[in-house]
Amino acid sequence: MSNLTQILPLQFAHILDLNTNIVKLVEGPQTLMLQTNEKLVAGPVPMVVVPLGHYCVINDPVKEYIDGEKCSLYIGQKSIKFHGEPFALYPGEWLADAQSFGKESHSYRDAIKPLPVVKANCALRLIADLDHDDNGVERKAGDKWQLVGPVTYKPRPEVSVEGLISPTIIKSGQVIKIRATQDTVDTNGRDRVTGEEWLVKKPGAYLPGVFEEVVHVDSSYTITPHTALHLKATMTLTDAMGKQRHAGEEWLLTSDMMTEYLGQVGVEVVKVVKLTVVKKGQYAVILNPVDENGKAQLGQKSLRVGLCSFFLHPYESLQMQSVQNAVILSEQESLVLQAINDFTDIMDEKKVKRKTGDLWLINGPCNYIPPIEVEIIKQRSTIPLNKNDGIYVQNLRTGKVRLVMGPCAYRLTATEELWEKKLSKETEELLSVGGGMGSGDIRKLAYFEQSIDPNIAKGRDKTRVVTYRCPSNTAVQINNYQMKTARVVFGPDLVVLGPHENFNVLRLSAGKPKVKGALKSLCLMLGPDFISDIIEVETSDHARLRIQLSFNNYFEVDKTDEASARKIFSVPDFIGFACRQLGGRIRARVALTTFDEFHRYSAPIIQAAVFGPTEAGEPAGKLRFSANNLVISGVDVQSIEPVDVKMRDSLSKSVQLAIEIATKSIEAAASHEAAREEQIARGHLERQILMTEKESERERVKLYELKAQTAAVESTGQAKAEAQAQAERLLIEGQSDIEVAKLKAEAANIEDSSLLSIKVMLQKSDIDHNRKVNVMEIEKQKSFSQIEVNKFREMVNALGPATIVAMANAGPQNQLNLLKGLGLESVLLTDGNSPINLINTAAGLVGKDHTYSQD
Repeated sequence: MSNLTQILPLQFAHILDLNTNIVKLVEGPQTLMLQTNEKLVAGPVPMVVVPLGHYCVINDPVKEYIDGEKCSLYIGQKSIKFHGEPFALYPGEWLADAQSFGKESHSYRDAIKPLPVVKANCALRLIADLDHDDNGVERKAGDKWQLVGPVTYKPRPEVSVEGLISPTIIKSGQVIKIRATQDTVDTNGRDRVTGEEWLVKKPGAYLPGVFEEVVHVDSSYTITPHTALHLKATMTLTDAMGKQRHAGEEWLLTSDMMTEYLGQVGVEVVKVVKLTVVKKGQYAVILNPVDENGKAQLGQKSLRVGLCSFFLHPYESLQMQSVQNAVILSEQESLVLQAINDFTDIMDEKKVKRKTGDLWLINGPCNYIPPIEVEIIKQRSTIPLNKNDGIYVQNLRTGKVRLVMGPCAYRLTATEELWEKKLSKETEELLSVGGGMGSGDIRKLAYFEQSIDPNIAKGRDKTRVVTYRCPSNTAVQINNYQMKTARVVFGPDLVVLGPHENFNVLRLSAGKPKVKGALKSLCLMLGPDFISDIIEVETSDHARLRIQLSFNNYFEVDKTDEASARKIFSVPDFIGFACRQLGGRIRARVALTTFDEFHRYSAPIIQAAVFGPTEAGEPAGKLRFSANNLVISGVDVQSIEPVDVKMRDSLSKSVQLAIEIATKSIEAAASHEAAREEQIARGHLERQILMTEKESERERVKLYELKAQTAAVESTGQAKAEAQAQAERLLIEGQSDIEVAKLKAEAANIEDSSLLSIKVMLQKSDIDHNRKVNVMEIEKQKSFSQIEVNKFREMVNALGPATIVAMANAGPQNQLNLLKGLGLESVLLTDGNSPINLINTAAGLVGKDHTYSQD
């Protein structure tokens, strides 16, 4: 490291003496040779240059610098430098906000700051850090004051800048609210206490004081006939109308009182209230209305009927939050009303006293506005009912429910309402699918599709009567749980449920083999029908067989006898009951028969088991169940197969072998017949091929002849067509040239005619223009002449003859009077060129060059 340090002009360095531990300042320009006991601790760095209009702050300034001696520093204090000669920093000093010592001048860029410039209508808020004297004003530490612009502020070490205060612009129609942060005096010289608020309404720029803060700027409220202001007092005061208001009091300010509101201290604008307009055919119910004294009548109501308009006062509100339309009732509509207070009602020009809780009905057509003592319970319409349609109606006083059937148009009374008939979930599902429900492979489900009601499938109206289309040859049992009775309806018919009636849901066995409760149904099929089932039997030689049977059945019932009709429903599951009874009989009979016998005579054995033994040649009898009058009229054996797998396989193999033998014999015969037919067909095919080739050669000869003829015709036609085309082309070209020549001649003629017309029109236009200009010039000269004549005539008339004569004689008369004043007599001169002319002398005395003669 070299001991030579070159310090340029306007640079400085700090050198530490290691013996005395004193740092000295060395300024350039010079070349410094460091001694062995010296060390360069800072620099060379540029001197601090403060431009015009800038300043810098030096922290810990030196009290008095003496080169080579110890110097004292004002630790924690500041010194401010303004524009001047470049200066160096003494050891221990440092620039506020400077990055660090460096070799480039921009290291001090952040430390050099522009002087604060306070614009007009702005202020610089200052705070004293130390006690000091400010141009004769004693400032204590903590004091605050403002420097109002326009001014350039020179900072002082004892003072800190709190911030620049911008003015608040008060526009026309605006007001600002000011709050005192501590006791102060406002711009008008009034004393203000801490927390006090006041308004400034004067338009312009307002600069808050040191201890003033702007709360907010409010715009004036323009109060129109359609708006009003809802005001609230936050303290006890006198409002803008001169009325005493208590804290928390609310009132309404309308355009009748004031057209523009600028705000007031202690008064809060809650909201702008719009005019409520009640049109014709409308009404409004005001809750908690305000009386004439401005007191809210809490809990009361007031009715306003259109046409009218009003403002809602504080505490007032509209029922249903809006203006309501009058209830317009047609001839088929009505209203159910209830009195909420005692009052006297007028109906059909008669007074009717209503007590609290009374219900009554108003029928249309009318336009109804309810009084405040009346509440509209509901609006109803007349219910039209078809022939097979009906509704359930309940009387609210007695609780009785009745059925009303059509055809009619029924109107509920005030004490009636529609009653919902509830059905079990199972019954609802059965009605939606036509009355039968079960797995998809049950045959009887297809029978219920004809009874599906599309209206019920979409969703049943519980107030409407429950109906069911009872299919043909079926019966439906309906239970009345209130009367403890039952009735049976035979199809085809429409079942109508009363208010306390319900369907008897049948849970029947279904499937093969039968499963209990697999089919749910509302109706009982009277038959004739059949029941299929699979039962297992065992022969006397212990062969287990599975038999698939079908039983023909029907019910014997007298539809006119109620006891007979109810008896068919005495067995809930007649299918399962019949299958169990018949299965037991068949199993008992088959148990006494061997497998070989049963295999040969299965049908007679099963019929004998079901109907009993019959004589040879006689038809089978009938089996009747006395419990429910079910009659089995026939049995059909559909299939019999062994239950044992081995036996079933043996039977299957034997049957399969027999089938294979028969199949092979048929295949052999068929193949032989096919070979024979194939040889015959092949011979026919060869013969046909030869005949086809012969015909083909004959047709080919004809083709060649036609081709030769066609070639000759083609060559002749082509030459003729070319000659005709050439002649037509020449003819068309000649005609085209003639037409072109004609068109060019016409175009030239049109062009020349157009140019001639244009020139004629231009010449006419020039002639007309010159004529009009000459006429206008003549008229102009005539007008000027007439104006001069009129001017002169008016001047003469204005002056008058006497005045003109007097003006003409005024000069000579004055000259004679002047000569007389000089003691000279007027002389009659016969020659104007006489040597002595007293008249001219007098004229020279008065400064005129005119010569006059006087007799």
